[in-house]
Amino acid sequence: MSVAKFNHGVPLGKRPGANRDAKSLHRSLSKLGFKVDLHSDLSSEEIYQLFSEESKRPVKDCFLAVLSSHGEEGCVFGADGEPVWLSRIFTYFDNACMEKKTKLFLIQACRGEALDDGVEVDSCQQPPDGNFSHYFSVPVDTAVMFATAPGYGAFMNFCGSIFLQTFCSLLEEEGYSGLELTRLMTRLCHRVAYTFEAKGRQYDGKKEMPCLLTRLTRDVFPFADMGKDNNATTTARHAPSRSCLRTQQRLSEVGGGWRGERQVSYSAREGQEERLCIMG
Repeated sequence: MSVAKFNHGVPLGKRPGANRDAKSLHRSLSKLGFKVDLHSDLSSEEIYQLFSEESKRPVKDCFLAVLSSHGEEGCVFGADGEPVWLSRIFTYFDNACMEKKTKLFLIQACRGEALDDGVEVDSCQQPPDGNFSHYFSVPVDTAVMFATAPGYGAFMNFCGSIFLQTFCSLLEEEGYSGLELTRLMTRLCHRVAYTFEAKGRQYDGKKEMPCLLTRLTRDVFPFADMGKDNNATTTARHAPSRSCLRTQQRLSEVGGGWRGERQVSYSAREGQEERLCIMG
């Protein structure tokens, strides 16, 4: 589920790069045997309805959902500008149909207005205040991977979001799709943290660090050898955008708080072990 273009009068900017994210997710997950449904530019009530229905549909082993929009801590925004509370989405999947099924949510959205400077030493700064009630609503056997830490912004430009593009890159590289889920997510965190750096006068040198919340009770391998199973019924949900702007920098400010992803140029830096290159 992705919101790329908001309704007329909603003071939230378009999201350049969301279309690239959708195409990359569709390609990578389809290769692994996932059945991928795409849903775009839904209102808040339509998003609630969508996930209520999806939570009642049977899956073989794993349900994977991607929610991509502008956001704040604890919510993303529908095309009508109204908040979609993650806690409510999560509670839909605490049912008999999804019992003992692996549930994975990827959240591409800002969680606040702070920017990560990538400090390598302990900091005395207090973490941003936030509503963490959605943590307690996560069902058993569920993992939630956020693009960024609580209180911080998430980056995107016309090439896509650093978080989802890196996720797709890992799935397509040899040896990664067969990893246990938490190990794969750890490598995702490492690659985003150590190979991404924003460019431009306003955001030069800023970083991003994904954050994993898990209530898994066992090792799971949702992407391992799925492409060999033609009858796989595992379901993924994401949506394409309807626009792909070439704006290098855009930041939506609403009501005194930042609600938009940081629309910036970013570079790929070669690390000691891994290299990320998604600008080409």
